[in-house]
Amino acid sequence: MNELGLQPVPCLSTHVVDGVTVVRLRGEIDILTATPLSVRLDVLTAGPSPELVLDLRSITFIDCSGLAALCRARNRTKIRGGRLRLVTSRPSILRLLRLTDLAHAFEVYPRLSDALARTPRKGGALPATAG
Repeated sequence: MNELGLQPVPCLSTHVVDGVTVVRLRGEIDILTATPLSVRLDVLTAGPSPELVLDLRSITFIDCSGLAALCRARNRTKIRGGRLRLVTSRPSILRLLRLTDLAHAFEVYPRLSDALARTPRKGGALPATAG
């Protein structure tokens, strides 16, 4: 918490592109930021068929509570008939997704333009060339 009593949220910006909400995150997603991030993502995934892209290219660290926040957003999106995509090419995040056996659970793209494409990747797994 900071001096104002607010917990930090690692969110730089949120905007909509062709009906898809793009959330650009920065910094760390850890035990301090995961809860307020989850609250924000809960709002963004509350409606029917949410279309969400989480841009993780500026994330420098993610721990298990951060992974839990991403999984929660994915589950809420899937239950509501929507789609959640991650954007990252950072080797440490790609490796973490593989090591925790979560690589298959997310659509992961190296570029924002790829994530915003209308055609979903089959299987939702990491590309074979991703580190």
